[in-house]
Amino acid sequence: MSSNRKFRVGVLGGTGFVGQVFISILENHPWFEVACIAASERSAGKSYREAVEGRWKLKTPMPSYVADMVVKNLNQVNEICEETDFVFCAVDMKKEEIKAFEEMYARAETPVISNNSAHRWTPDVPMVIPEVNPEHTRIIEKQRKRLGVKNGFIAVKPNCSI
Repeated sequence: MSSNRKFRVGVLGGTGFVGQVFISILENHPWFEVACIAASERSAGKSYREAVEGRWKLKTPMPSYVADMVVKNLNQVNEICEETDFVFCAVDMKKEEIKAFEEMYARAETPVISNNSAHRWTPDVPMVIPEVNPEHTRIIEKQRKRLGVKNGFIAVKPNCSI
């Protein structure tokens, strides 16, 4: 990767509160650019501005760089994976549904960084705080064998407050 190229990221669940936080903190990020936003069928096909109209929860205004981005349906896994280097997952669903979605993306060879609790107890999914336990990422090789992939994986944050 060239030192000037940013990682293209997708935000799954981008219209919800946690997704909005991801989009806000990624604005002008030196390493990442939001290439894709995905949400439920209700928001899919709309501009991000339309999808969050009356539902923007943050005190800061919606970043202008995403306003006209067309929201994709979460089910468009292959298309989303082609447009991104990895995805942040902030979907609001039942745990079993979240697990299935995150594994679909990982099986499509796209790394998933999850803000959800669904995989926090999955034995081969690392719960990572990079400054504290970077060695936990070694378990990803076992996960890749289980999923039958070379590049895809799921890693989770300890909880949404960190």
